Amino acid sequence: MSVFESAVTISKSADIVYAFLADMNNHRQLMPDSITDWESTVDVASFNVQNITKLSLKIEERVAYTLIRIVPAEKPPFDLDLKWELNSAGNATEVNFVITADLNMMMKMLASGPLKKLAEEETANLVRLLS
Repeated sequence: MSVFESAVTISKSADIVYAFLADMNNHRQLMPDSITDWESTVDVASFNVQNITKLSLKIEERVAYTLIRIVPAEKPPFDLDLKWELNSAGNATEVNFVITADLNMMMKMLASGPLKKLAEEETANLVRLLS
């Protein structure tokens, strides 16, 4: 398993950060420009990753103010798990975004850079949107 992480601190309470992340409709604002054909509900989002693949993701688990776990809603090119972990820190929230992917050697060479960039871009956009 390959793990890609990005951690940030946001100057908002955990309930505000959680409410934003618990709605898949809001995740479009976190995605890079290479994402097209976005369709979503509160629980599921489907989109195209430019020149790579179409993905459909759903929120599998919500733990109030601490965790949002997202998994594929349809069979992806590789097994994937995304977790938003929240930790209250006074008037701020520490956010850790973790992407775990089961990549074979070839996929690891192709996807590691984009997955790391995705994790970093999503957390940077989250900070920008909620600060």
